[in-house]
Amino acid sequence: MEEVALAAVAFVGTHFLLSHPLRAPIVARVGERGFLIVYSLVAFLTLGWLAIAYRGAPAAAPLWPVGDLLWAIATVIMLIASVLFMGSLVRNPALPDPTRAAPAAVPEPRGVFAITRHPMMWAFALWGVAHILVYPDPSNLVLAGAIIVLALIGAHLQDRKKARLQPDFWPQWQARTSFLPFASGRPIGSLGGHALGGGFVVWLAATWAHWPLAGWAAGIWRWIY
Repeated sequence: MEEVALAAVAFVGTHFLLSHPLRAPIVARVGERGFLIVYSLVAFLTLGWLAIAYRGAPAAAPLWPVGDLLWAIATVIMLIASVLFMGSLVRNPALPDPTRAAPAAVPEPRGVFAITRHPMMWAFALWGVAHILVYPDPSNLVLAGAIIVLALIGAHLQDRKKARLQPDFWPQWQARTSFLPFASGRPIGSLGGHALGGGFVVWLAATWAHWPLAGWAAGIWRWIY
């Protein structure tokens, strides 16, 4: 349990340090390509440590009972997360841009971006919440909690960095969108086939994969198998 916590702190902490205060000095020394190599290597090593520590952690008694109600709630949460994730892959100004060029004009938020300007990060956070609900093992709480912290604090820090790098675009995009889901009050309209259809397929496939990979059924497959 202690090693899982240390590995989680290392994974999340190095991500924040490299993405923000250490990025500029490292880029100045080794360039953008060198920074990406350093960042990828550190992320790979710390994530690998976290995975190994998690797999090696002894099983503990669940912190609360898990029945069909919690499974149903988690299943719906994961469907929402899948829709947000797939919707975030299209026309997302928050995705990395090697040129750091902002769009020519601030678009009207549509689909998942009318819900939140960080749909991908909220998808990861919802993934963490769902897995905490149905697997209340102390080590899993640390792992899923680390993902939630990384996603939501990372999104907040991304807002600050984007506002600095794209002062003519990002503050206006922030004014038209919201960090918290549904806080902007804007109509959502159509989410789009890529979000709804793609999210549904990803949700079905990912929940089904729990059976062959982990040995237990998740999502609707829990009531089918």
